[in-house]
Amino acid sequence: MSDWAAKRFWKNVSAEEVDGGFAVHLDGRPVRTPLKTPVIVPTQAMADAMRAEWDAQVEKIDPLSMPVTRAANAALDKVATQHAEVVDMLSAYGDSDLLCYRAEGPDGLVAAQAAGWDPLVDWSATDLGAPLLLRTGVMHAPQDPKSLATLHAHVADFDAFQLTAFHDLVAISGSLILGLAVTRDRLTAEQVWDLSRIDESWQIAQWGADEEAEAQAALKKRDLIRAEAFFRLCA
Repeated sequence: MSDWAAKRFWKNVSAEEVDGGFAVHLDGRPVRTPLKTPVIVPTQAMADAMRAEWDAQVEKIDPLSMPVTRAANAALDKVATQHAEVVDMLSAYGDSDLLCYRAEGPDGLVAAQAAGWDPLVDWSATDLGAPLLLRTGVMHAPQDPKSLATLHAHVADFDAFQLTAFHDLVAISGSLILGLAVTRDRLTAEQVWDLSRIDESWQIAQWGADEEAEAQAALKKRDLIRAEAFFRLCA
């Protein structure tokens, strides 16, 4: 039974406008989530992307080849049903944001962190209205509650679909600020990946890469790029 997979049972796939948004139909029947929620998405572009994923299935359905459909399912079944809790969880990254915790040394790493992260910390203060305090070392020290409240408000503005994408942008990068920078066209996912990996890149430059770690990193980078793509489909 472990090799079982659902087989393609439809001939025609269409993306259509429906009440409340857009939907994908298989032989005229609407697609539903694993919890049987009708999949109604906010944009034609997202529906078109889902239609292409369903149409690309040949004999057996491979969910791993359908990132947009999977993200839409998550938005409807998981995020929409607990929007406030997800907002709280992601906003909490602001109190321990990657960009605020700096190395004591060596000088090269300290300089690399400053060059990559200082402009984003400044951007948080000026554009987001949320000044953040820097720390040396890894011990947690709380941020100003006013800044955290401001960041929370920015995250709360996202709808369930945007928040689904934003979850991966933040969780993979380890930074609320980097995630917000993608949503506001300040950075691309590729740039966020490089900025979030300054410490790892430094270590690799000194000691070389680990093949297994590199393979895991490649999957995370892929998911980060997919998260940005899904966020763009929301607009």
